[in-house]
Amino acid sequence: MPIGEYGLNTVPVLPQFPLQTVLFPTMILPLHIFEPRYRALVSDIIDGDRKFGVVLIEKGLDTGGDDQRSLYGTVAEIADAEQIDDGRWALIAVGTDRFKITEWLPDNPYPLASIEMWPDQAEPLTVDPDGPCVPEVAEVIQNFKRCVALASEAGVDIGEVPGDFSDDLSTATMQMSAMLPVGPFDKQRLLGAASASDRLRILDSLIVETLEIIDLQLRGR
Repeated sequence: MPIGEYGLNTVPVLPQFPLQTVLFPTMILPLHIFEPRYRALVSDIIDGDRKFGVVLIEKGLDTGGDDQRSLYGTVAEIADAEQIDDGRWALIAVGTDRFKITEWLPDNPYPLASIEMWPDQAEPLTVDPDGPCVPEVAEVIQNFKRCVALASEAGVDIGEVPGDFSDDLSTATMQMSAMLPVGPFDKQRLLGAASASDRLRILDSLIVETLEIIDLQLRGR
């Protein structure tokens, strides 16, 4: 069931795919779909809007159900899909927008929730030095690039770091959050920041902590 009607009421409803990872807007998410309930989810949305929600599993496992799920996440839109002969799906999805769960609905057959969209608080801020910006943003980006470079040296697979981040502070902080080598609960904290400037402050703190940890690991080799 895509976003739309549920029961007798018209409410925003989104199929959910709980995972042990955090999806951020702008982030690419490859998925291998093998559980019957999630095969049904893909079949229901593939010819429609191709959208589902990704929320963090705070306790439990990716498979089998009986998990404790976060109350906010990110809309994922299927960019590419291939169904394998045995019914499994190979997907490439892209994170688009944040949302909050307003109510979990019965899993029938896959998780469903009514949602409300949750954009960052509006701020007249950009990364562009010629426009209104947070003074610390250039330093945070510089430290971030140093952090991921050291992480790569320590054997952590970060992926390709963009040469230039978005001029939009909200997008830029989401890009850095997606790549920062920290655990899922720290990433969930970043996703849940009320505004881009709040996220930037959390990033600043986490980057400094991560730099110290990686530096100690490299010194201990």
